[in-house]
Amino acid sequence: MLSGMNEAPEFPPGPDRPLPEATEVVVIGGGVVGVTAALTLAEWGVPAVLCEKGRIAGEQSSRNWGWIRVQGRDVREIPLMLESQALWRRFGERSTVDFGLRQGGIAHLAEDEEELAGRQAWLASARPFQLSSRMLTPAEAGERIGQDGTRFAGGLLTPTDMHAEPALAVPALARLAAEAGAAIFEQTAVRALERSGGRVTGVVTEHGRVACRAVILAGGAWCRPFLENMGHSLPQLAVRAQALRTAPAPPIAPGPVGTRAASVRPRLDGGYTVGRAGTARFDLIPAAFAHFRAFLPLLRESWRATQIRFGPEFFGALGRRRWRADQFSPMEQARMLDPAPDRKMSAALLRAAGRVYPQLRDVPAVEDWGGMIDVTPDEVPLIGPVAGVEGLTLASGLSGHGFGFGPGAGLLAAQLATGRAPAADPAPFATDRFDRP
Repeated sequence: MLSGMNEAPEFPPGPDRPLPEATEVVVIGGGVVGVTAALTLAEWGVPAVLCEKGRIAGEQSSRNWGWIRVQGRDVREIPLMLESQALWRRFGERSTVDFGLRQGGIAHLAEDEEELAGRQAWLASARPFQLSSRMLTPAEAGERIGQDGTRFAGGLLTPTDMHAEPALAVPALARLAAEAGAAIFEQTAVRALERSGGRVTGVVTEHGRVACRAVILAGGAWCRPFLENMGHSLPQLAVRAQALRTAPAPPIAPGPVGTRAASVRPRLDGGYTVGRAGTARFDLIPAAFAHFRAFLPLLRESWRATQIRFGPEFFGALGRRRWRADQFSPMEQARMLDPAPDRKMSAALLRAAGRVYPQLRDVPAVEDWGGMIDVTPDEVPLIGPVAGVEGLTLASGLSGHGFGFGPGAGLLAAQLATGRAPAADPAPFATDRFDRP
């Protein structure tokens, strides 16, 4: 389990702090998207209640790499990602907590010409956005991490990209939201929505009912089973990933660095968060078969780097089951998705990092952890209204790159839920785009 996750809730419900009887908007999920949606609503003066079944940022929002990047994103995401980066800067200025927000740039170093061509193609596709990104020569790529220019074919650098400490950042934003007036409740699972005439009228939690006019569902991997319980099919699957952190080590670069073998991000504690893109484990559950056709192109593209297996999750909390509003729910069964990391994979990752970055040779890992990533068939988020449920806005499917994107997603969800003009075109994130012929 990621360190710090056993601490007492900062925003608990209880006899002395009951849920309000009514509010304007209920936000389900205390990850980066839900927290920033609640913060945005509170800043607008819109009464909002955030319900988190476990801990704020207890799942993937504290388990990710901490990159806040525009580099390498699907071009459909870039306008909203630029909004997100502006929000991160504003939140960093307002927070009294140093959550590690730094603009050190992000570099990806290519080991061969084929990989370099892929980065060049992305840069060409992103040219209309006039980003700070630029290609690196072999010498510049090596210099980025304190090496000569013989190892890499080149690279891509985006100087305006940032990074932060996820386990510190999202709780800090939750405090900003509470200070702005949002009511935040941990250990408070939402079991079901109440509806009248097809419209949302409230939510039923394990601690009672809250009437509301709108709901933002930002529960990450839990959104699919929650909607399935309502009779709605969501093309989203949960994929296991993992990372580790090292003991303090010599400086490598001012910001995160990605390579095919291992990617690193400098930490406030002097160590590095280390991960590897494209390696994941996919546990087969009933929803995998329901959405197999939609996910087939993605699986074909990444099957060499993805482990597929049957596991206990087939019948676990994320598996197919139904419950009523007055019944103990899967969200109470598993307050926190905390998959055990593959220690062999962690050891291999640390060795690979040491080969790429000599500064990490002989530096031990202090901790490793697993997480569950909510993935869509095209790896682009789902943000928008849910057909047939007036008043429900979905914000999910951030597909492993949602930490940096989270504030923009939360902003867009809050705008759509309250009828405000969107900060970016919501069409690329439409929740029904996979249902169209």
